[in-house]
Formats: sequence, C-alpha cells, structure tokens
Amino acid sequence: MSSKFSHTLSKVVMGVFALYFLYLFIQVIDVVNRRHTGTSEGTYVNNTRSSAQLQKLAFSLTQNCFDDKCRVQNLLDYVTNIPYVVNNYTAHLPKDTIEKNFGDCDDKSNLLISLLHALKIESYFVLVPKHIFVIVPLEKIASKKALYLNSKPYYILETTAKDSKIGYPLTYKLNEISTILEPFENRKLDIDNIEYR
Repeated sequence: MSSKFSHTLSKVVMGVFALYFLYLFIQVIDVVNRRHTGTSEGTYVNNTRSSAQLQKLAFSLTQNCFDDKCRVQNLLDYVTNIPYVVNNYTAHLPKDTIEKNFGDCDDKSNLLISLLHALKIESYFVLVPKHIFVIVPLEKIASKKALYLNSKPYYILETTAKDSKIGYPLTYKLNEISTILEPFENRKLDIDNIEYR
C-alpha cells in the first residue's frame, strides 16, 4: 500500500514541477516579448522601468512646474546634460545611466521615457536607422514643427543633443521611421497617417 502511495506521490510531485517549469518558461517568453522589438536593423531591447527612485527624481526635477510643457522640458534638460557616450552593449537600465553618468541614444531615451512615465506623461519611442528618440503630445507650440500621427501633434525630444528643446527638428525622412513604440507595453502603434509639419 505504501509503495503505491509513494508512486502516486512521486507522480504528483513531478507533475507539480513540470507545471512550475512551464509557468517559468511562459514568464520568460512574456518578458522577452515585452522587452524586444524586431526592426529592419535587428532587435531593439527596451529597458524602460518604473521605480520609486525614478518617480522621486521626476517629481524633484519638475517641482516648480505648473504644466506638462515645463515638466517635459525640465526632464529633457536633465537627460541631455548626461554626457553622450556610445554604449556598444544592451541599453542601460535608467538607474545605470544615472549612476554611470553617460549613455547613448538608447540609454538616454530609456531614462527620459521612464521619467515621463513616472509623471504619467504620454510618450513613445521612435526608431529610425541607428537611432531612437522620444515623442510627446503637447498643446501646439508656436514656431515648432511636430510629427503628426493620425492628425495629432507629437513633439520630438532628442536626448543626445545637449540642452535641446521640445520640438527638435526631424532629421530623418518619414519613410525611415521603422517603428513607433509604446514602451511599457512594448506595443507598436497603428498609424494610418504620418506627417511632419
């Protein structure tokens, strides 16, 4: 009787381990899907994050602001003043870019969009050949061109140009934009119409 019980128990234990392994495998696939995006140049690895440290920093940098334009510019000023240095490896996590005090377009865009997310400011990655930048929707800014997605204006934030301003000029052709990405869901936007004006 105890031999039969031991045999049944071992099957149950093995079944539980198999289910646990399957669960872990599904979790790994989910993380990969949420962090990797295929582009014409390969795979982009998204390293955006949410954390109490980033939220505290975002609030600290924007404490004197009364509108999103001011908040966005203050965060952009902070990120653009981090020295630009090419990182030939996977993009840094935002905290690493802060701690190392350098980064390239991936690193600095991941940091900026994580700070914007901490303040619940809508923002997206734009992937172009060998570069990435951030866009945000804001009220119309006089004398600044915007990227219009489905007739809604989004202003370019260039993290690699020191002291750049909201509405940085688009230096790529529209057909060079390979992907516009919602970073925290790692979802490509469906865009019927795109203009730069």
